[in-house]
Amino acid sequence: MALALMSFLLPPDHITLYMAGDSTMSIKDVRAYPETGWGMPFKAFFDQTVTVDNKAKNGRSTKSFIAEGLWASISDNLKEGDYVLIQFGHNDEVPTKATYINEAGFTANLVKFITDTKAKNANPVLITPVARRKFNASGQVEGTHDVYSELVRKVAADQQVPLIDLDKESQALVQKYGPDDSKYLYDYVAPGENPNYPGGKSDDTHFSELGARKIAEIVLADIRALKLPLADRIVKVRMPPAPIKKAPVTQDTLTTPAVVKQR
Repeated sequence: MALALMSFLLPPDHITLYMAGDSTMSIKDVRAYPETGWGMPFKAFFDQTVTVDNKAKNGRSTKSFIAEGLWASISDNLKEGDYVLIQFGHNDEVPTKATYINEAGFTANLVKFITDTKAKNANPVLITPVARRKFNASGQVEGTHDVYSELVRKVAADQQVPLIDLDKESQALVQKYGPDDSKYLYDYVAPGENPNYPGGKSDDTHFSELGARKIAEIVLADIRALKLPLADRIVKVRMPPAPIKKAPVTQDTLTTPAVVKQR
């Protein structure tokens, strides 16, 4: 019994943290900047014992993630002690999209992800789909993923796996910023501000560098709150101040924080 407990408490020397999800999480091409997936700054917060492998892709649902072999690229390489952060829903829930899958299919796919991960003695973590920016006439945030977020919560409870309720927490973040300032969290670009979008852009789904960083910080805080062993591998970092006005960023600016103290 004592040996079994010690093997649980002492993680392997090196692990891989896989990220499975959609465009809100994914790594962006330079031509998409300032659009930033929250997985981009997220990887900078772990020590040298963690490799973050972000497999998230734009436009994917659980259905297309499996069909295109993206899930197999994770499950085939999992080893004991690894983690898989799983965030889907944006593209699963829209009936007009080819990626759509009904509630029963979405549930079954989440269960498959969990089962496959556990079979390799790795650790699945479910994440509800991150909020879109939507306010009603009274200035209150409205949820846009209510049905599919609830499915994620139910699967996590039924399968007894950790849950990060990012839909709920990111709605609270957007509400805190309010109808006007919350635009700084998302991919809002004025005409002429960025050569990637000469005519400007107003996107209430995808994040700016600031928004991506804020979402990453929520996920990191929940990893600590859930007391996952992964939390012991998070480093304390001093991130550069978030810009008030958005400017073009590069992968380097998102992944090179100054490390203050490990653990």
